[in-house]
Amino acid sequence: MTPVVVVGAGPVGLSAALALRARGLPVVLLEADPEDRERPGSRALFVHRETLALLDGMQPGLAEEITSYGRTWQTRRTLYRGREVYSRTHPPREGPPPFTSLRQVDTERFLRTACERAGVEFVWDARVLDVRTTATGVHLSCGDGREWSCAYAVAADGARSTVRDALGIALEGERGEGFHVVVDVADLPGAELPLERVFHYEHPGVDGRSVMRVPFTGGFQVDLQCRADDREEEFGTEEAVRRWLPAVVGEGYDEQVLWVSTYRFLRKVAASFTDPHRRVLLVGEAAHLFPPFGARGMNSGIADAAAAAEAIAGGTVEDFAGVRRSAALFNSSAAGAALAHLRPRRRTVRLRQRVAAALAPVLPSCGSWLEHAPYGPRGGAPAVAGGKY
Repeated sequence: MTPVVVVGAGPVGLSAALALRARGLPVVLLEADPEDRERPGSRALFVHRETLALLDGMQPGLAEEITSYGRTWQTRRTLYRGREVYSRTHPPREGPPPFTSLRQVDTERFLRTACERAGVEFVWDARVLDVRTTATGVHLSCGDGREWSCAYAVAADGARSTVRDALGIALEGERGEGFHVVVDVADLPGAELPLERVFHYEHPGVDGRSVMRVPFTGGFQVDLQCRADDREEEFGTEEAVRRWLPAVVGEGYDEQVLWVSTYRFLRKVAASFTDPHRRVLLVGEAAHLFPPFGARGMNSGIADAAAAAEAIAGGTVEDFAGVRRSAALFNSSAAGAALAHLRPRRRTVRLRQRVAAALAPVLPSCGSWLEHAPYGPRGGAPAVAGGKY
């Protein structure tokens, strides 16, 4: 019997496998996609300092590999209807950076190489369709007839987790109104934009829709907040993006579009992070879904993965289920606070934003509030994995 099977080779599954190997446990990692799969788009951009520390604990030197490739900026700016209301540049400091920014596909590349160095066994084209658990182990059945038996399984197979569904564990929460468009844009060689994160409340170039721009290695991501009555074909296709993007980031970038996607805020947490026998542990998006503002998704997922490995090695799976679900509920609540600010249902919230923008030049605390509020409350430990862009 295999000691541990991890299902899903995204960043969370790779981290779980790496953490288990760091504890001396043989690991088989099952991935539904083929080995040469292509993973388009930046998706999760930020790796927080706490997450980097966890990864370095799994394989010393891994954090430095990731940060050497990623980008860290010192300046954050916030504008309201085209007028700057907040700007702060932090001086460089010694030690690990507070975060690094790179495309998720690059994070996965570093993690996969680390797993290969650590001796993780990969099995590709292995789509798990059924899971059964007993008091002594787990049995997984794949779509091609292959079957696996193991003492424990870690479900890192994403938002549409077949493992979670097979176990009958519900995702509880809500789906937000309206949609966002996320666009990856390549740098213009020789005319790169300043290395800074910029958030626009009610950008005048897109008829008062809010926009955020975040750098990553080789380019930047733009996130456009659409209204509840907007149609995706008007804003979320590549052709539509090429029309509105120059008004947000400047001429020439309509020819630099790499990837376009749309998403809706989902705020959901699994009813349980394990099966009744405590043999399958849910991690990452198999266990929780958060809006991307605050960078809670992948970072909290990697914290899940580290905790799952510790629980399996130490026989404390029940503790894992309670602690990680509490962390997910905290993050869900924080994401709800961010959502209430970004998509306010009450007119008083918009009025407060307008007043804060007017007062920001004389009351810096108002500008600071406009800067920080879109990300929700911060969590200061890997167990919570909060944070902000």
